[in-house]
Amino acid sequence: MTQMTLAPATTRPLVNADRCDRCGAAAQVVARNETNMVLLFCNHHGDKHSVALLEQNWYLDDKIELVD
Repeated sequence: MTQMTLAPATTRPLVNADRCDRCGAAAQVVARNETNMVLLFCNHHGDKHSVALLEQNWYLDDKIELVD
């Protein structure tokens, strides 16, 4: 997956309650657009939609830490 860094002011750790917007699995990828709209994806859906999101100028981050 292609990764772009999110601005620090909008980045927060993921928690167990964060779920994929497509299937409800644990979120592991954060997508954010220029208006700071955020979508959460599991790895599967992050990979599946990454090309389309990047083409539409979304920023993807799959390196956000998970906290309890």
